[in-house]
Amino acid sequence: MRKLLKTMLAAGLVMAGTLGGVHAQSAAWPNKAVHLNVAFAPGGPVDIIARIIGPRLTETLGQPMVIDNRPGAGGNVGTAYVAKSAPDGYNVLITSSAYAVNVSLFNNPGYDPDKDLIPVAVVASQPNMVVVNPALPIKSVQELVAYARDKKLAFATPGSGTTPHLTGENFYNLQLKLGMTAIHFRGAGPAVTAMVGNEPSFGSMALAAPLPFVKAGRLRALAVSSAKRLSFLPDVPTLNELGYTGMEDYTWVGVFVPTGTPPAVVQKLNEAINKAIQTPEMKEQLTLQAFDAVGGSPQQFSDYVKTEVVKWARVVKETGAKPD
Repeated sequence: MRKLLKTMLAAGLVMAGTLGGVHAQSAAWPNKAVHLNVAFAPGGPVDIIARIIGPRLTETLGQPMVIDNRPGAGGNVGTAYVAKSAPDGYNVLITSSAYAVNVSLFNNPGYDPDKDLIPVAVVASQPNMVVVNPALPIKSVQELVAYARDKKLAFATPGSGTTPHLTGENFYNLQLKLGMTAIHFRGAGPAVTAMVGNEPSFGSMALAAPLPFVKAGRLRALAVSSAKRLSFLPDVPTLNELGYTGMEDYTWVGVFVPTGTPPAVVQKLNEAINKAIQTPEMKEQLTLQAFDAVGGSPQQFSDYVKTEVVKWARVVKETGAKPD
């Protein structure tokens, strides 16, 4: 018995030492550069937001934030890379709402959102927008329905499986039953350019890309997928207002770390993000990109991601959406 107690005591001391070491590492984090792994190519909205928030995280955390772009497979390459990284807080994922879509869209996205990554915080979000070329005599959803009946029409998207694409599929085809064909472009910029050229005449895109053209009168907004009307587009109704409930769809940008990352590190990173996005300078920069600062706790983001995964799984199934 005495020998057993000595063994247990020794094991306890080892465990205490191990836990103490882990706690010390968590408390010291970060003590070197942190890699912000952007799951998309340079120049897109996720990359832009990563480069906006990076310097502010450096100010708060005291270490460089290194931007590493890891595009591919609609965000899956970068996401899987971070999911397989050491859970020490030095490889952080910045991605979009594609994170919640891709687990249904792809047979094997390379990650499990329930097991592989911890949601830290939503940085920012923007609603999606239903738009039409103003050359058409359509100024409302009611006029769209009347015009589109018995016509073979198409709508532009920034890419198959993106939240704007699925919002469009849900709205044009599941809700309005217009049987529109989705035309996928490699990004919102080319999709908007095509719409301005009236090829095709309709579109569904996240707010940022079409907004300048809407303000200039070169595109017309019929509805937005936000919970309430936008202050800078007060005459554009929400889909909910028009009776299409359950379509509060957003394109969001969020931060994740590998499962197993110490809670103290998760909390410290979350606090740094919330501090950054509340600064007037960053709010202004996000507004210029047509994004709203969001923030919140890791638990709030985790709960939100779970609802997003369920919602988009239903839309993917019902629309039969496939990746490019």
